[in-house]
Amino acid sequence: MSNLAVEDKYEAWVGREEARSDRINESAVQAMAATLDLESAPGAGDPLPPGWQWLFFNPAVRRSELGVDGHPARGGFLPPITLPRRMWAGSRIRYLADLSVASEATRRSKILKVQNKVGKSGALCFVTVEHTTSYGSTPCIVEEQDLVYREANQPGASSSPALKRYEGEAQWSCHFVADTTLLFRYSALTFNGHRIHYDQAYARNEEGYPGLVVHGPLTATLLQQFALNHGGGRRLTSFSFRGVNPLFVDRAFQLEGREEDGSTLSVWARGPEGELAMSATARFR
Repeated sequence: MSNLAVEDKYEAWVGREEARSDRINESAVQAMAATLDLESAPGAGDPLPPGWQWLFFNPAVRRSELGVDGHPARGGFLPPITLPRRMWAGSRIRYLADLSVASEATRRSKILKVQNKVGKSGALCFVTVEHTTSYGSTPCIVEEQDLVYREANQPGASSSPALKRYEGEAQWSCHFVADTTLLFRYSALTFNGHRIHYDQAYARNEEGYPGLVVHGPLTATLLQQFALNHGGGRRLTSFSFRGVNPLFVDRAFQLEGREEDGSTLSVWARGPEGELAMSATARFR
């Protein structure tokens, strides 16, 4: 199917909007801090840490309305794209104002575009959604999120591409291992039913992974905290990331980074074979 055909087929979804309201619940924030093994958690009135907004505004879809992969079945707000495998490919985030713990907030979402592409693994369809999270009339976080839909994995084929060592030179590096408990807790906190994160047999036999997959937004959250640790106490104003290769449970990886200029850090996750797993740019003020 051509790019134009895909755009025509889903034209009615481009520009579609929805809004969700949620309380930035202090108990969820405390649970996230415990999940990340932090010594303390932000309290009521404190700024929500970058990346923790993904704990909120997630749809509570009935179990009978889920697809075989654990995601909500196609349709609804997102277009009913028939390619069966869905992943979060990356985001571009602007942090405009603090979103406080225990506040009532609203997230307005809008589908910006639907694009068809062909990659090494076959047909791909990208959907870009803009999320604007506000407290009252004040926009706090604006994110453009890229979702990618892919063809089914062929029987016996691997979803792990040939790995190439990343040659980026780091000023700082931090060792990290994601275990099954971390993946379980993060799935629960984000109400993420995608089975690649907790169902070993499904991840291996149906999607061709060697083990449970570390959530992309979890890795992006770790990279944002890593950037803040090396940001000299400045405010994070934007963060963009792109997933490159998957990371897997119980396989150690590195959070790494370097300063590009006075306000910009490049940060990335390097997998156990030296491969680039996620690349990101953090900007400060």
